[in-house]
Amino acid sequence: MGQGEIYRHMSSGKPDGPKRRRTTKKMHGESTPRMMTRKVRTARGRKISSKQWIERQINDPYVEQARIRGYRSRSAFKLIEIDEKFNLIKTGDTVVDLGCAPGGWVQAALKNGARRVVGIDKRPVDPVPGSDIVKFDFMLDEAPDRLIHMLGGDAPDVVLSDLAADTTGHRKTDHLKTVALVEAAAGFAMKALKPGGHFATKVFQGGAGKKLLDGLRARFEIVRHFKPRSSRSESPEIYLVAKGFKPPRE
Repeated sequence: MGQGEIYRHMSSGKPDGPKRRRTTKKMHGESTPRMMTRKVRTARGRKISSKQWIERQINDPYVEQARIRGYRSRSAFKLIEIDEKFNLIKTGDTVVDLGCAPGGWVQAALKNGARRVVGIDKRPVDPVPGSDIVKFDFMLDEAPDRLIHMLGGDAPDVVLSDLAADTTGHRKTDHLKTVALVEAAAGFAMKALKPGGHFATKVFQGGAGKKLLDGLRARFEIVRHFKPRSSRSESPEIYLVAKGFKPPRE
């Protein structure tokens, strides 16, 4: 698939009749199945790091629950927890998902009530019913306008970003790349959101920088950091949530 190819699988539109209150089962509120820890034998030629990754996957209850519930990734539970905590997505909302591969957040947003999800990722994403997804690098200059065009004048209620930079192994370089992603996502959110809209983005250790936080606090009613329980304890990722967008006065 070429850069910019769109995968469309749209729903029929807004639901008829009164809105239904969504009910989302809280995985962490249920009796999470206890799993026997399984070990993986080190095969010839397999690196220790590969063995550890496989063991982590097969012993991770969120990986198993994602498979059972039909989510494409365990990260769907991160969005579910964020939404349970902050009530971002309402029935009938339009949502933009930045860095949407492999589609777990798209699925979770739709299940939580979104009418439509517009997604972007530089990796290909299989179609998800109710979504409009483009294979495109969000960090290219023309990406924001591309998304605005895809929205067709429908300003989003929620902008989500699970963007993660490709790591180089050089800590300072990787940090700068991550900061650039977060700032680009926040810039798009403040350009595109409708008044009162919400924004959530992945950040890493230390959270967002002071300059970005000050900018978000000036434009949103509430700004908070949050680490979902489904985020692995050893992971440095946390999420920044901004609610109640206030457009600049003209």
